[in-house]
Order: sequence, then structure tokens, then C-alpha cells
Amino acid sequence: MKTDGGSDAAKRRAGERAAEDVENGDIVGLGTGSTTAHAIRALGRAVDDGLEIRGIPTSFQSRRLALEVGIPLTDLDAVDGVDIAIDGADQVVDDPDTAAHGALIKGGGAAHAREKLVDSAADRFLVVADPSKLTDRLKRSVPVEVLPDAHTVAANRVQELGGEPTLRDAERKDGPVVTDNGNLVLDCTFGRIDDPDGLATRLSAIPGVVEHGLFVGLADVAYVGREDGVERREY
Repeated sequence: MKTDGGSDAAKRRAGERAAEDVENGDIVGLGTGSTTAHAIRALGRAVDDGLEIRGIPTSFQSRRLALEVGIPLTDLDAVDGVDIAIDGADQVVDDPDTAAHGALIKGGGAAHAREKLVDSAADRFLVVADPSKLTDRLKRSVPVEVLPDAHTVAANRVQELGGEPTLRDAERKDGPVVTDNGNLVLDCTFGRIDDPDGLATRLSAIPGVVEHGLFVGLADVAYVGREDGVERREY
């Protein structure tokens, strides 16, 4: 489920600051969400000014916006690698005294499977966020994308791990959310997650799970937009 909170101005500052790190000739992973949308628009303006890049979108939404602002697109099969990826987060651990520092929960827009594929392939993964996404420990529900035929079995396994799974319902239509990959999403509540790395491993081992929204050890930098500027975090 999407995260509410954070002003549009703060999100814009974070997205535009991350876009400044993109260099001529880069292959750029284009994340999904309202904060990343500001980065995509900034990159579109830079392309208009002569910047030569190619983007790899992580969802139908980001692909549509990238085409709208004139960013040339490609895909992972057509390139040797991804230079930089820019993506948002639903929660970010902002506690340098914990091993989970920089761990993320993503998937509020149900695009986390492709987001993780692109973000993990990038030489540098930049997170864009506003202060409402920062936390000392991950506490939100973890989105888990599952094959449609596996959602009941996967939900039972999540319960065995101590989680409470809920099939994500679509808005303004009957039935569940269907991802761009044709799968379903379980939003799994575990309470406070003190060991996101261990939970990530256990979720990945469940048969029928395509991908989960725990991003551990992937982020390199976070740009946190505030009303008066942008703060930079390194992991």
C-alpha cells in the first residue's frame, strides 16, 4: 500500500537532486512513485538540454512518464549494465548504529519485483525520499508478490513466519491488485522488523513468491528532501 505523507516540495527537491547525479551516456533505472516522478521529469528537462541517456523503467507508470518527457528507453537485455538507478521507498532505516541502516521497504505501488531487478543491477542505487519515510526500524507491512495459484499457500507460510498476510485489494475495481507481471500482492505485517536481512531470506524461500519488498544492502545513497533543502545519506 502506498505511503502517505511528505510535502510535494520535499519530494521534488529529493528527486531533482538525485537527477543531478546522472551523467552523459548513463543507463538509468527509472523507479516508480511520486518522488521518483520528480526525478524523471528533471531528467526529461536535461535530455531536452542535450543530456544523452537511456532509461530502464520499472513499471508501466514510469515508462509512460519517461516517454511523455522524452527520455529514450531501453531494457536490461539490450545493455551491458545499469550505471545508476533512482527509486523511492515506503520506509528507510535511518539509524547508523544498527546493521539494518539503509534497509528499505518498497512495493507500495506493487512494482517492487522489477524495481529490485533494476536497482540491484545498478552500479549506484539512489533512494529519494521525504522525512516521513525515515524510521529507526522497519515497521510497515512488507509487500510480497506471489503467483496467483500460490497466494493461499504463500499466505500460510507467511503466517508460520509470524506474519499477518492480507491480499491487496484494488481500488475503484472489484478484486485484488494485479501487478504488471500478472501476479498478486500480499501485504504482510510483522510488527517491528529487527532483522530485515533474515526475514528477506525466509520470504524468498517460500515457493510461489516472486519477490518481496525488503531491499537490504542495496541502497548506496539516499537524498531526503526537506522544506529547506536536501540531506544526503551514504550507506
